[in-house]
Amino acid sequence: MRGKYRALIALALLLVLLPLALLLTVAHWLPGLVGIWLPPGTRIALEESPRITRNSVVIPHLSYLAGDCELAKVTHATLSHPSRWKLDVDALDLNSACFNQLPAGEENPAAPRTLAEWQAMLPYSWLTIKKFTLSPWQQFAGELQLGLTPTRQTIRYRGDAVALAAQIDGQTATITSFSLQAIEGQAPLSLAGEVTLGLLPDGLPTQGHLSTRVHLPGPLPLADAELEWEQNRGQLLISAPDDPDPLLDLPWTVTADRLAISDGRWHWALEGIPLSGRLAINADNWQQGLDAALISGRLNVVTQGAAGKGNAVLNFGPGKLSLTESAMPVQLTGEAKQDQMIFYAVLPGVLSGPLLDPQLRFAPGALLRSRGRVIDSLNIDEIRWPLAGVKVASTGVDGRLQAILRAHEHQMGDFELHLDGQASDFLPDSGLWQWRYWGEGGFTPMQARWDVKGTGEWRDSTITLNTLSTGFDKLQCGAMRINAPRLAMDKPVRWVRDATHPLFEGALTLDAGETTFTGGSVLPPSRLNFSVQGSDPTSFQFKGDLHADKIGPVQVNGRWDGIRLRGQAWWPAQPLAVFQPLIPPDWKMALRDGSFYAQIAFSAAAEQGFEAGGHGVLKGGSAWMPDNKFDGVDFVLPFRFSDSTWQLGTRGPVRLRIGSVENQVVAQHLTADLQGWYPWSEQQPLILSNVSVDVLGGNISMQQLRMPQRDAALLRVNNISSSELITAVNPKQFTLSGRVNGALPLWLDNPEWIIKDGWLTNPGPMTLRLDKDMADAIVKDNMAAGVGINWLRYMEISRSWTRLNLTNLGVLTLRAELQGTSRVDGKSNTVKLNYQHEENLFTLWRSLRFGDNLQAWLEQHASLPAGECKTGETCEEPQ
Repeated sequence: MRGKYRALIALALLLVLLPLALLLTVAHWLPGLVGIWLPPGTRIALEESPRITRNSVVIPHLSYLAGDCELAKVTHATLSHPSRWKLDVDALDLNSACFNQLPAGEENPAAPRTLAEWQAMLPYSWLTIKKFTLSPWQQFAGELQLGLTPTRQTIRYRGDAVALAAQIDGQTATITSFSLQAIEGQAPLSLAGEVTLGLLPDGLPTQGHLSTRVHLPGPLPLADAELEWEQNRGQLLISAPDDPDPLLDLPWTVTADRLAISDGRWHWALEGIPLSGRLAINADNWQQGLDAALISGRLNVVTQGAAGKGNAVLNFGPGKLSLTESAMPVQLTGEAKQDQMIFYAVLPGVLSGPLLDPQLRFAPGALLRSRGRVIDSLNIDEIRWPLAGVKVASTGVDGRLQAILRAHEHQMGDFELHLDGQASDFLPDSGLWQWRYWGEGGFTPMQARWDVKGTGEWRDSTITLNTLSTGFDKLQCGAMRINAPRLAMDKPVRWVRDATHPLFEGALTLDAGETTFTGGSVLPPSRLNFSVQGSDPTSFQFKGDLHADKIGPVQVNGRWDGIRLRGQAWWPAQPLAVFQPLIPPDWKMALRDGSFYAQIAFSAAAEQGFEAGGHGVLKGGSAWMPDNKFDGVDFVLPFRFSDSTWQLGTRGPVRLRIGSVENQVVAQHLTADLQGWYPWSEQQPLILSNVSVDVLGGNISMQQLRMPQRDAALLRVNNISSSELITAVNPKQFTLSGRVNGALPLWLDNPEWIIKDGWLTNPGPMTLRLDKDMADAIVKDNMAAGVGINWLRYMEISRSWTRLNLTNLGVLTLRAELQGTSRVDGKSNTVKLNYQHEENLFTLWRSLRFGDNLQAWLEQHASLPAGECKTGETCEEPQ
């Protein structure tokens, strides 16, 4: 009996210890045991042993491997049975790249075949996966909830980019809601509908109808989409409201060997460009998976522009698209037309690499060309983009990038530009693109030819213009000519496109030879140095200086904000003599004393145009000429320029002060003020005021001249010495002494008059004395005039009144009345003289021969009989 008890005790211990040993070593024996039912070449791996709690079994970590590829990874799974089986999983990661590692074996004859058989095997259970991820589409990760029974299966999925609520009852699947955030920044795609599943779970649904409202980018925000099918035939339609033609119409058929889209139609407007075309796609061996399918197709694009219709065709295949290695030949051939531009393309290539990250390599002969008119005046003769050997991928562009542009503008001229460079994994702000450029052209308005060349690169986020040399052989406009202006780089222009530390900097120099002007003025060779510093080409500050030999330097600085250019310029005080080269030699003017300085602020923008304001000051100016001398010239010019209008005298009038002007007469204390707008208008007049000059012992002044004129500007003559005037003119035929006053109403925009109803008179006695030789010659040649001439040999004028008119053609009409006493040979006679004269003043100014004119008048009129007195005749009356 003792042996039996020992056996029973040993069996009891074995029954207790064996489960305990198996539980403690489950991580070692369970994967091998499960592997009996797994497909060959696959296995599971447990990093930690499962834990059994009072109500559940916890699996901390489980991996499912296909070969060496981890197909699935489960993190913290908890299995319990409150009322039905419940499986909670913190995370499940599936790697789609491992699907092709699964073995293709024969099906198990005992395995379920139909959908109903599979559903009958489902236990009453709940499955919750808090984070379900399918690589490489991690952006669609979310929470998955399944409710399973043999008769109904419910599915709920919630993620940031995708959400689904559906249920399956037998063969009927009802999609209550579905949303997909396919394009960032656009409204999500949502749909609902009902489909009928096939009897076999691996087959397509036998029929169905799905509809949705699609949010589209571009001019059509909403469109209706419908997908319906029955058996092996169906159609996808996307339609826009109020458009009879569908945006997309894809009829499709499916057989055991081929999935085909035939005679598909589409139309769309891309940035205002109407596009349309047809689409056909064939996928052979489609049931064997994407890697084994042989795909081919054709897509054509019809464009419409001002130049007519264009048609381009994209042919692709036959080839394969694979998640690991695609091989799809493609070729784009044809033309496209946009507005007045025409694009021609012959672009053969091969699409290779993983389908989710493909690359396109252009084959030899790939060329993109264009010609047409960009704007009304600019004609593109040809642009060529050779693309042979260029590779385009998600990592960037690799290969040689070239461009050739030939164009002309009817008024500006023709030009040709070349670009040649090498790209390595280049994308904006990523990779490297190095280039060189060169070109030449004509600038017709300035009768010039120009050229340009340089090098640069775009390395990651830094764009650098390393070298630049451009310029003209000359710039000529009318009589102005600038010799060989040329722009060169002192410091490379760099643009660092960094979000935290952006930078834009560089320095350039513009050199020009002599600049010649009308009449022989010459600006010495000049140089403009300037530099830029900022964050990008739309936001930077600039500074520089301009000088030409001794002229300058003019300091310039400012900023550009992408919309408006603002700046200031300072011209420091300089001796007036440095501007001597700007004075034409024919003027024979020598600049001597004086200084000049100026300050200007300016602004320019597309909508406002160019605006500027500031002032210039000339102090103590002096200039000498052979017959003239100017001393003590002070000139202050405050101004503002805006909307093609000058405002002169913004904080005070434009002031001109001249100490003295020495010519045939000496003028002193010349003053003039100017204030207003040019061009002027009734609302914005230009006013010249405070005009005054001391000359000929008296003063000439004008209170105000307003443009446009409403009234005549009154030019006053005050106490002018006639003897000083005669001395300046120096006629040999007569002398005149005494003072003259007067008023001359001045018109500048009158259609007929310059001076209308002007007058001159003498405020005191005047004396007229004829030259003895002239008087004797008149008496000798005309005895009848002798008596009259003798009365005028010496005459004391007590009263004179002269009326004066001047037309805008220069015709001067003068009527004078003189009363006085003639004193000859101790005799006195009262004389009344009426004088009328008409002459072109412009001609008179050129000759200045007043004495000869007076002598001719006296010879003609002094011989009239006594007692007759008519206008324009000499009358004499003895005392």
